Amino acid sequence: MFIIGIAGGSGSGKTTLVNSILERVPYDQISLLTQDSYYKDSSHLPIEQRRVLNFDHPDAIEWELMMEHIQLLKSGHEIDAPTYSYLTCTRQPETVRVKPNKILLIEGILILTQPELCEEMDMRIYLEVESDYRLSRIIERDMESRGRSAHDVIKRYYQTVRPMHEEFIKPSRERADMLVMGGGLNSKAADFISSAILGKLNERYLLTGKGRTSRKTP
Repeated sequence: MFIIGIAGGSGSGKTTLVNSILERVPYDQISLLTQDSYYKDSSHLPIEQRRVLNFDHPDAIEWELMMEHIQLLKSGHEIDAPTYSYLTCTRQPETVRVKPNKILLIEGILILTQPELCEEMDMRIYLEVESDYRLSRIIERDMESRGRSAHDVIKRYYQTVRPMHEEFIKPSRERADMLVMGGGLNSKAADFISSAILGKLNERYLLTGKGRTSRKTP
């Protein structure tokens, strides 16, 4: 299994890049894990406390479960990945079945902050995007899909998102093999990463001997 990690600050375009890659390579050859699915459950807290949780701190993630699932996938076992709702700020009862595959994409703002997780990755990518652009993307996304007002998003950005980015996320780019300038909209980066994936798929295809035709010698 070839494992690729895609990290970067909130609003840097990680999901956009992942979708661009999935459009360029055989979808049935790739599995995807998102860090957001592994946020710790906070259903025991009142909704008022849940809404002010710091989602940008490494302690917010259940890393042990994510690592366990990665090891299971590497061993050829299917997993039931958790799901998380930003509307209720709780882990959901539904799970998503993820099958082992030749390529595993792992996406999330904090994945490069974890040395053990980085050791599992064969390629580590960090999306480098100007903070002003990220803020505009965060406002648009959180108002549209997370039920937050512009005032709440901006307040949260300066109280937690920006400080956590400077303390944890930005320094983690030192562990990256590749910096993608401009974030998820960088089509050349998507082409390059997709080509690397296709190369790995072809390499494994040839090693298994599939697709070879027998040839008789006279």
